[in-house]
Amino acid sequence: MNGVRAPSLSCMAGSPLIDELRAALGESAVLTDPDLLRTHERDEADLCAAGTPLVVTRPRSTEEVVAVVRAAARHGVPVVPQGARTGLAGAANAVDGAVVLSTVAMNEIREIDPVSRIAVVQPGVVNATLAAAVAKQGLWYPPDPGSWESSTIGGNVATNAGGMCCVKYGVTTEYVLGLEVVLASGEVLRTGRRTAKGVAGYDLTRLFVGSEGTLGVVTEVTVALRPAPAESLTLVAVFPTTATAGTAVAEIAACGLSPSLLELLDQTHLRAIEAYRPMGLRTDAQALLLAAADTGTRAADDLAALAEVCEAAGADEVYAATDAVEAAALLQARRLAHPAMEKFAADAYPGGNGGLVIDDVAVPRGSLAALLDGLSRIATECDVPIGVVGHAGDGNMHPNIVVDRADPASLERGRRAFDEIMRLGLELGGTCTGEHGVGLLKRDWLAREIGPVGVRVHQAIKAALDPAGLLNPGKVL
Repeated sequence: MNGVRAPSLSCMAGSPLIDELRAALGESAVLTDPDLLRTHERDEADLCAAGTPLVVTRPRSTEEVVAVVRAAARHGVPVVPQGARTGLAGAANAVDGAVVLSTVAMNEIREIDPVSRIAVVQPGVVNATLAAAVAKQGLWYPPDPGSWESSTIGGNVATNAGGMCCVKYGVTTEYVLGLEVVLASGEVLRTGRRTAKGVAGYDLTRLFVGSEGTLGVVTEVTVALRPAPAESLTLVAVFPTTATAGTAVAEIAACGLSPSLLELLDQTHLRAIEAYRPMGLRTDAQALLLAAADTGTRAADDLAALAEVCEAAGADEVYAATDAVEAAALLQARRLAHPAMEKFAADAYPGGNGGLVIDDVAVPRGSLAALLDGLSRIATECDVPIGVVGHAGDGNMHPNIVVDRADPASLERGRRAFDEIMRLGLELGGTCTGEHGVGLLKRDWLAREIGPVGVRVHQAIKAALDPAGLLNPGKVL
């Protein structure tokens, strides 16, 4: 919803720069076709401003990334790193006249070490591809964003992506041991370690994780792996209100239970998913909790304990998946939430005008019921449809605000609802983003969250690493 602060460019025509890029990367890795440029203008965040890049580059190695960054710097042209462009905060949106640096061609899994339980990958490796490769050696890479079948590890690192397993296993930063990063100067920095332990120096690795391409371009990632978990047991609990589902989540945490998955879908999402791909979901329910336990021989006992807490909290119905096929179907239903809501918005406002503003707010688990109650109130007060889905187990919800792009009044109501959700989240002791990142959507709210001292520290780090401000300008702050 914020505009891109595009810098003044000294080389808008760009032919000398493009000639340099072609000499360094070859013709096939330097794209200037207008149709291709348009497809690289933005990620999947709706209603975020975006510009048209001057050129799209597809380097295949760290050396080629260095060449792109140095060439752009010589001409004073911004560089916007992009992965699969599945982000939901506008972090990969181009600015006019920029060099887009796409890492999709850097898709090599360089090493899987089952003894050290690490993998070394280029940033263009797709999350699901890495998961499949390490599974062959009995290992597991836990971070699993909803877009895991298309999003890349580099993009996951840039936004510090989460996913459905985060309630027990944590977000991307918990698994990034080391990085190779090309700085704005063109220098190559290596951070972190390959060892199980290591505390030498400042934790530069975590500095770059979640920096959204504003501090450097990640060209290699060393990730930690885990042994593959036991097969999960899954249950569904149906609730009369979203708030009672939130209460159940708080009780599950208070009881010391550790589900491997604890997701919430409200009625809007249940109906949207059922309309998108019928699978017999309870569309009369106001809220549904999807829970799983993967604790081996204790899984059945843990699942029974989860069911008991849900029933005590007021669930109308609790039932367990009868086999792995049914459990997988329930998980797939959750993964369909985003495309189903896109169709819901399109159907609500025909003619291609239906849009989604996908929010991302996280609160302490004990405040989840208050957040869900507040979301219902905001939807009524702002007169906009808001569907709620998210990772209830860690208090991270994704309110989906449905707007009519062609109606200024609808857009204004959507903006007001967005701001009210952000305000509520911070008032409840939460954060403006749990996993999608700041990008363009949350810049103003990040500043409110971290305060003036935090803003100055962020700006000082940015100035130290990118003094000309050419790396992904306008994002984060």
